[in-house]
Amino acid sequence: MNRYKGIACIIFSAFCFALMNVCVRLAGDVPSIQKSFFRNLIAFIIAAFILWLQKAPLRCQPGNLKFLLLRSAFGTVGILANFYAVDHLALADASMLNKLSPFFALLFSIWILKERATIAQLLGVAGAFVGALFILKPSFANANLFPAMIGFIGGLSAGMAYTMVRLLGERNEQTPLIICFFSAFSCLIVLPTTFLNFHPMTLQQTVTLLLAGTAAAGGQFGITAAYCYAPAREISVYDYSMILFAAIFGYFIFDQIPDIYSVIGYVIICGIAVWMFQYNKKHAPAT
Repeated sequence: MNRYKGIACIIFSAFCFALMNVCVRLAGDVPSIQKSFFRNLIAFIIAAFILWLQKAPLRCQPGNLKFLLLRSAFGTVGILANFYAVDHLALADASMLNKLSPFFALLFSIWILKERATIAQLLGVAGAFVGALFILKPSFANANLFPAMIGFIGGLSAGMAYTMVRLLGERNEQTPLIICFFSAFSCLIVLPTTFLNFHPMTLQQTVTLLLAGTAAAGGQFGITAAYCYAPAREISVYDYSMILFAAIFGYFIFDQIPDIYSVIGYVIICGIAVWMFQYNKKHAPAT
């Protein structure tokens, strides 16, 4: 039963993050930094409210501050890069590049957490990068190459951020505190630029960005709940349902149809994700 709850939560999370990207795109010509401020402000308010309800102390575990700062710094870069990609690429392309983060997280886990990876897992990462090349389409003739590279960097940064989250989890840090700290850090980092280059917004843009923040918070808490119900090896592949949601939203809201190279990239990356899901589940230690 818990496995099915985990699957439901992770699909809900994927839907929320796809909806967040839709709202970011619908906000129009508002700068990406200003969009990220509103997105993180809502997440901060919700996480702080949960901490208040739990009467949890607003301090981290001894020795965790540096890891919270690293998680927040890389997470902020990841959000800014993702929002820039969402504004300049097809929604499904931007979402797919962001979903390279699990593969980067595997590489960073080997380097930072000293986890071991098999040859099969490393080949899976290499295959995912091949799929990314089909989406990036590296060529000077490709007008979307720069935003695609920014989206790629966003996926890399998110992978490092998730590695820090995993490390913090192993060090018994509170999940709401991790989210609250990250959201507050991101807001403070982008606040000066947001204030100095503030773009006046219509009521519709303001409401849209508030919805983006609410959807982002739903996505963060949804994925956290999912991994509380079931281990990653059993449910992580369902996170790629975000690409399906993004493609549906992109087609019906923005009339976006990915080109054949992007579709090939989606198939490669999602196919490898499914294969790695099955491989990790098969080779997981018995509990």
